[in-house]
Amino acid sequence: MDNYKEYLSLQCDNAVRDIVRIYPYDVPPGIDTTGDGEPDEGSLRGSSRIVAERIRKEIQDKVEDAGLEILEARITYLAYAPEIAAVMLQRQQASAIIDARRMIVDGAVSMVEMALAKLNENDVVKLDEERKAAMVSNLLVILCGNKDIQPVVNSGSIY
Repeated sequence: MDNYKEYLSLQCDNAVRDIVRIYPYDVPPGIDTTGDGEPDEGSLRGSSRIVAERIRKEIQDKVEDAGLEILEARITYLAYAPEIAAVMLQRQQASAIIDARRMIVDGAVSMVEMALAKLNENDVVKLDEERKAAMVSNLLVILCGNKDIQPVVNSGSIY
């Protein structure tokens, strides 16, 4: 081997490209990225140890014949084209919004269940199914909405 540093550098670049191509930058929880049927954390962002070990093994396989031993490999810098980076950021933001909305809806539904149970438990008011549905609808709109509520005064009888 005339210039092992140049050879190693070339093999590192190739290994990083090969492995980075396999993994998505980020992945939502519960997704199978390795194809084994089990949800995992197989992403460049969330699985740096797994990815680094796979890169190390890939480089080792390529340089073994040259008598080199690779002890460790890490990605220190990974850049994407601006248009790809922008799309990835949009996707990440959309995912965060969906997760936040899911949390808001879960909380709102549990609050509505608690309100209905409390009203029944304390015999505060008897509601038929239609009135319960209206109350549930109103509470969900209030609890899930992202704007301040506007009070409405009912001057007539509800029955």
